[in-house]
Amino acid sequence: MVIKCLDTFIHINQLTLYQALRIILTNGSTDSNKMNIAAQRTEKTLQAARESGWSVLVAYGNAWRAEYVRYLTDFACLDGHAVLIMAGGEMQLHLEHPGDALRARAEARNVRVVHEEDFLGGVAAAITHVCRRTGAAQIDAVLPSMLPYGIASRLTTPLNDITAAFDQLMMEKTSLEIEAVRRAAALADEGYEVFRHAARPGRMEYEVIADVEAFFRRKACPDNFMIMASGGKEVRAMHPPGTRRLQAGDLVTTELTPCIDGYYSQICRTLVIGPPSDVQRMSFDVYIEAMEAGIAAVRPGITAGDVARIENDIFRKHGLGDYTTAQYTRVRGHGLGLYVGAPPDFLEEVNLPLKAGMTVVVHPNTYHPDTGYMVLGDAVVVTSTGCEVLTQTPRQLFSVPA
Repeated sequence: MVIKCLDTFIHINQLTLYQALRIILTNGSTDSNKMNIAAQRTEKTLQAARESGWSVLVAYGNAWRAEYVRYLTDFACLDGHAVLIMAGGEMQLHLEHPGDALRARAEARNVRVVHEEDFLGGVAAAITHVCRRTGAAQIDAVLPSMLPYGIASRLTTPLNDITAAFDQLMMEKTSLEIEAVRRAAALADEGYEVFRHAARPGRMEYEVIADVEAFFRRKACPDNFMIMASGGKEVRAMHPPGTRRLQAGDLVTTELTPCIDGYYSQICRTLVIGPPSDVQRMSFDVYIEAMEAGIAAVRPGITAGDVARIENDIFRKHGLGDYTTAQYTRVRGHGLGLYVGAPPDFLEEVNLPLKAGMTVVVHPNTYHPDTGYMVLGDAVVVTSTGCEVLTQTPRQLFSVPA
C-alpha cells in the first residue's frame, strides 16, 4: 500500500514538473491558442464524420508521422507507436511508451489516455471492443499502411483507408491554423537571418546548424526540420549537416522548417561565401523566375500539377528541362501544416485542385549543371482570389563575407 501511494505521489509530481517545464519553455504561454485550434479541429472532424458516415475512426502515429493523431488530440508522440480510436465523439489514445503516456495526460485534449503494456494485443482488443459495441461494419482508418501487422492481423472488421479524405480535411485550414503557419513563417525568416550570420568560411556545416537550432529553442520553437548543402557543381542535393567546412566560393543552401503550435512553415534560400560569380547570378535568376511564376499561378481551382508545370516550363525555356525530372529533384513545392512535407505534392501528375485556406510552399529546388544544387522557396496561403505570400526574406542570391 505504501509503495502504491509513493508511486502515485511520484507520478503526480512528475506530471506537475512536466507542466511547469512546458510553461517555462513556451515563455509563460497559457496555450489558449492551441486549445482554440484543437477545438476547431475537433468540430471539423466530427462534421466530416457525420457527412462521410465514419463510425469507428482509427488513426496511426509515430514520432515521424505524428500529424493525424496530433490533429485529433493535439498530442505528438516521441517514442514508439500511437493509435487513436474515435467513436461517437469519444476518443481514446493508446500509447506504447510510458513517457509518451505521461506527456499525453498533460497535453491531449478531451482524450482518455491508455498506456498499453502489451501494445499490439491491447490496441487490437480495444478496436475490436469498440467495433462490437457500435456494430461497425468497417474501420475507417487513417494511415493504415503503417499500422503494425501485430494489430492489423488481429482485427476481424475490415479496414477502410480514408487517409486521402482526411488529408483533404487537414489541407483546408481554419483562420487560427493559418495564423499559426503565419507565425512559423515569421520565425523561419528570423531563422534564416541567423543562418546567414552563422555561415562563415572555416565553420563546419553542423556548427552553422547548431546556431540556428539554438536560436529556435530560445524562441520556444520545439521542432525544426532542416537540411543543407555546401560546395559547388558536385553538390546534387541537400542533406543533414555534416563535418564539411565552408569555403570561399561555396554555394550554401538550406531549407528551414520551424514549428509553432504544431504547424510548420518553410523557407528555402541560397547564399554564396564571398561575391557571387556571374554564372552563379545568371543561374539563380532562373530559380527566381520559376518561383515567381509558380506563386503568381497559385489560386483556387488550379491544380498542384499546374503549378509544378508552370515552374518547370521556366526551366525548359532556358534549356534546363532535364533538371526538372525525378533524377535531379523531388517536388516543386508541397503543403504545409502539421507535417513537414504535407500534401499536396507539387508534381505535374498531381491533379488535386488548390482551395482557399491551403498553406503551401512553392520551391523550384533542383540541380543546375553550371553551379550545382540551388534552392529558393516561399510559404504562401491560398486566398479566395489568389495567394498571400507569408515569407518576407528577399528573393535573392545572398552573399556573406569570405
